Amino acid sequence: MKKSALALLVTMAGTPALAADWSTTELQYQLGDLKQQPFSANPDQKSTTNIYTLQHASGWKYGDNFFFIDYSDWKDDQRQRDWYGEGYFNFSLGKISGKELSVGPVKDVGIVMGVNAGGDSKVRKYLPGIQLALDVPGAAFFNTLITAYIDDNVGVSGGGAPREGDSWMLDTAWAFPFGMGNHDFSLEGHVEYIGSRTNEFGDKVKAHVLAQPQLRYDLGKTLFNDPQRLFVGIEYQYWHNKYGSSVTESAVQGLAVWRF
Repeated sequence: MKKSALALLVTMAGTPALAADWSTTELQYQLGDLKQQPFSANPDQKSTTNIYTLQHASGWKYGDNFFFIDYSDWKDDQRQRDWYGEGYFNFSLGKISGKELSVGPVKDVGIVMGVNAGGDSKVRKYLPGIQLALDVPGAAFFNTLITAYIDDNVGVSGGGAPREGDSWMLDTAWAFPFGMGNHDFSLEGHVEYIGSRTNEFGDKVKAHVLAQPQLRYDLGKTLFNDPQRLFVGIEYQYWHNKYGSSVTESAVQGLAVWRF
């Protein structure tokens, strides 16, 4: 199940890159003290956590796509390691129709198909919906997703997290590049809301809010005169009702990024 979910995620998100009009791929490393999984024996105990991320975004003839895969290493008593990924396939109605669809701040509307998948948890979610590309001054991009959140977990009987009812998601992602003298920065990230639902035991899974803004500094430009290649900075993570539990997390992580 883990391998099939990972293959589905990569295949779905990566296929349009074969004929990409533009493409950005990054390797990211984050280091910080994060709370243990909310269903562990000590959910409020923090552990030094290394997160290695492969992230890709590209545009193609009829839209764009985005995916990331995280590999996390929690240095707690059990030394847990796991992966988690998300992929989104956006079909631009403006590109498909060849017409200008902008209305007010909305530049374009897209039809989105998404998938979220986890390793040890054997979680799999499907996220059909729409994407609104917004025209926000100073933003390299500013997109809002409104999707369903459809459960396809294997459940406890399959050795994974409990099955859940379906819900919905609202996610906004952005990037604001800016400069100070000869130095380049970017404020980027996302914030998501996922609605409440009930698991297979009848317990309520609470609605959660997850915000992950990053402040990046273009170190490659400063040191090597090679802009848009090597970045350092911080990521702040705020997670209210982490994984639908009663745990709330607030943490700052160090960040390093290599862009291809």
